Amino acid sequence: MLNQVEIGKMIGKEAAEVLDLSLRHVRRILAAYRKEGAAALAHGNRGRKPHHALDESLRRQVLELARSTYAGCNNQHFTELLAEREGINLSRSTVRRILLGAGVRSPRKRRPPKHRSRRERYPKEGMLLQIDGSRDDWLEGRGPYLTLTGAVDDATGKVPYALFRDQEDAQGYALLLHHIVESHGIPEALYHDAHGIFERSKREPESLEEQLSGRREPTQFSRMMEELGIISITSRSPQAKGRIERLWGTFQDRLVSELRIARTSTVEETNSVLWDFLPRFSRRFAVPAKEPGSAYHKPPEGFNPDEVFCFNYQRTVGPDNVVRFGEQYRIKTTGAHCSCGR
Repeated sequence: MLNQVEIGKMIGKEAAEVLDLSLRHVRRILAAYRKEGAAALAHGNRGRKPHHALDESLRRQVLELARSTYAGCNNQHFTELLAEREGINLSRSTVRRILLGAGVRSPRKRRPPKHRSRRERYPKEGMLLQIDGSRDDWLEGRGPYLTLTGAVDDATGKVPYALFRDQEDAQGYALLLHHIVESHGIPEALYHDAHGIFERSKREPESLEEQLSGRREPTQFSRMMEELGIISITSRSPQAKGRIERLWGTFQDRLVSELRIARTSTVEETNSVLWDFLPRFSRRFAVPAKEPGSAYHKPPEGFNPDEVFCFNYQRTVGPDNVVRFGEQYRIKTTGAHCSCGR
């Protein structure tokens, strides 16, 4: 194009239109071309190292950490851990570019999003908690399979408490609810599945007392909810508990990585890492509720948690003042009469 201008077959204005440049810029290029030849057409910064280029030693350090200490972490999580624990503040795109350049790919495969109509969140924190248990190889073979029992607030996505147990059991849920009531207050409702911990199976035959009263006896955990005035809502499908199901998916990525980094192998060590992880997780992923304030309410005056978060069983006292419950227990009396009754 510049040669055409030089031999007079094209004027500068026409060359500017073809090159989509201003006439002034074309004249400047043409002057440099006449003076230096084709070399003048190369950008002046070609071959120079950008002033903001990443230091090679830092690049090597990031790769070393990705292949050793933080192996298995997804790119976003790895970026956050670099800032929190190593003092290396880089953007996720920079970290991803470093790793891809070295052939290190993120272990988490993201599926294309599916169109679903999700239920709208409750407007205020504490109005509804979804509770569930997730049994998995959380320790990746370093210890036994464990069950993570936890709750997530429907309005904000905060995790008020969670704990690891050997299995999903009523005691684990009692400990979960006890801690939530102590630290936050009593929630308005709990959303759970149809596990026997929460409600009795319809296939289980009714006792005579239940037939006479016209209602099923509550499970130990549902009795606790009744005494606290908590509404119990049963989900009939995993999709209905989408909030906590997605929480487990995130935990099985991020929490598993942190347990691996800490090399935990026991329930006690695992819970210690979990309880350090939960506040950071809520700060990272929680969203503001639509309405300010909290729907948690304080326990009534004179509330004794030991009388609520316990297991109650009915037994008949025999004529000899003996109660049979696993083993035999004799009741002490202060007179000639026995303490017969229930």
